[in-house]
Amino acid sequence: MSGPLSGVRVLDLSTVLAGPLASSLLGEFGAEVIKVEQPGTGDPARGYPPLADGVSAAWSVVGRNKSSVTVDLHHPDAAALVGRLAATTDVVVTNFRPATLKRFSIDFEDLVLHRPDLVMVHVSAFGRTGPYADRPGFARVAEAFAGLTHRTGFPDGPPVFSGYPVADGVTGIYAAFAATLALRQRDLTGEPQLADIGLYEPLLRMMEDFIADYGATGESQGRRGNENPHISPNNLYRTRDGRWLALPASTEQMWRRLVGAMGEPDLAAHDSMTSRIEHRAEIEGRVASFVAARDLASLTEVLDRAGVAHGPVNTAADICADPHVRARGSVVEVPDDGSGRTRPVQGSAGRFSGFEQTVGHTAPRLGEHTFAVLRGLGLAPAAIDELAARGVI
Repeated sequence: MSGPLSGVRVLDLSTVLAGPLASSLLGEFGAEVIKVEQPGTGDPARGYPPLADGVSAAWSVVGRNKSSVTVDLHHPDAAALVGRLAATTDVVVTNFRPATLKRFSIDFEDLVLHRPDLVMVHVSAFGRTGPYADRPGFARVAEAFAGLTHRTGFPDGPPVFSGYPVADGVTGIYAAFAATLALRQRDLTGEPQLADIGLYEPLLRMMEDFIADYGATGESQGRRGNENPHISPNNLYRTRDGRWLALPASTEQMWRRLVGAMGEPDLAAHDSMTSRIEHRAEIEGRVASFVAARDLASLTEVLDRAGVAHGPVNTAADICADPHVRARGSVVEVPDDGSGRTRPVQGSAGRFSGFEQTVGHTAPRLGEHTFAVLRGLGLAPAAIDELAARGVI
């Protein structure tokens, strides 16, 4: 596979979402990714419903651009085999708890003995240091811990989760970014690199106002529903035909365009964000009435002509049918090896002038590449058979 990461080999020792997403992203940009999975069961994400031919439908995205090798990390001889894999690897991605890595003898200090300039990206719930280092955790735990859940929902209701476990996505992307940083540093210095990322940390970093506002006011931002504490108007508004529209006037210029599109010049008196926040109820109500008087299609034309930022609240069906999404390759069709049909999946994000990312091959069957990868390490067929007989692979 071509791409800026061509020639980089990644060993994926992670499960479920954040770690596998990171390695998948690296694969989309040319890296060779070898995923180690538990014999017989594989990554737990393979079993998340809905299932297609016995495998999670989402696995076609989570597992793509990888080879699958089965190794039982609990077996006492597994560490030596992982070490042989690490010796040929540039980057190891893992998300086991720190104590688990030590128990399996596949921590950074273990694997760097096999590859002196190894890069390891270790995602764990709370990071490798601090009093919570060995606590387990998943995305929803990280979202709550980072404060995102505290500020999600309506003021008169309980905290709620976001519609998708965003900690896995945000941290997966950040982990792929960390891998490229660590590779760059490795190439500059020749020294091994360890990137230690707590699952909650990228989320906390993402909410740029949360801690800064607390430091300035002594108060924590709470639940505001669809309102933005710093911007008005910024909400979801219902159209005459029952659709929902996101309409954030995040700058003075955008507000002036919106006032022009609405044809209500008296609103121009609120020509500062401070004034609009002070008169939020009036302004949000006026915008809501403007939207409610029009169907989505005609409203889109009005806002487009005025250069106002807006967007419909899309379902998956809306996204798959959208001509812009298709034109950008944001959704692509991939072959389904089990049925012979194709299925829609998300494409790669972004477009680049000097290279292309690609969905190189679909998600592998469990253990599909075990023999080929181990043969590539120099193991004879008889030695591989012996490993299988002893339950190592």
